[in-house]
Amino acid sequence: DIALEMHNKEITISMFFFAMLVLVVFSFIFEPASVVREGVAGGIYWMSVIFAGVLGLGRSMQAEIDGQNIFALLLAPISRNAILFGKTASIFAFLLLLHLLLLPLFAVFYDINLVSSPFMLCVILGATYAFSLLGTLFSLIAAGSTSREILLPLLLFPMLIPVIIAAIETTNGLVSGDAVNEYIIWLRLIIVFDVIFTSLVSVLFEHVVED
Repeated sequence: DIALEMHNKEITISMFFFAMLVLVVFSFIFEPASVVREGVAGGIYWMSVIFAGVLGLGRSMQAEIDGQNIFALLLAPISRNAILFGKTASIFAFLLLLHLLLLPLFAVFYDINLVSSPFMLCVILGATYAFSLLGTLFSLIAAGSTSREILLPLLLFPMLIPVIIAAIETTNGLVSGDAVNEYIIWLRLIIVFDVIFTSLVSVLFEHVVED
């Protein structure tokens, strides 16, 4: 996945420009010095990442289906979990690159430095991993449907609600300068979510690919 992306850059470019468009649109609504933006900064940032991530997920998995790559991998003498976590790792890498590109832009458009605390790094890693893991599972389920563009977010977003809320609340707490104990519970929720769903998805994935 990474080698192909380095060649055509289709997924990362489409995700970046979509996410940047969301940031630009909302930058016209909230003034850089507005106090109100501190309560919505996390929502704007994570909305741009998640919507762009769904776009990237659809493109990535559709390439696997159209080229019959996923079926070749399933025939290979390797563990099904190796396929799952390999695909998760590639999506995770693409999203981390998106974060690296978006964070400086967010600082410019909203005058907010989101990387001023190590807790933000933990939130980015934890929430991005959860999105990549569940996104890999549900994008494979949706790829075989004729309405996959609609089916993927319908399947993915309800499951990701705890992580989305936790990521937004933690980010808003960091932006507002709240005490650590006011948002650390949300970071713990992300960690627990990652642990539980890593085990759950690894079990479900084999049944999904067999079907």
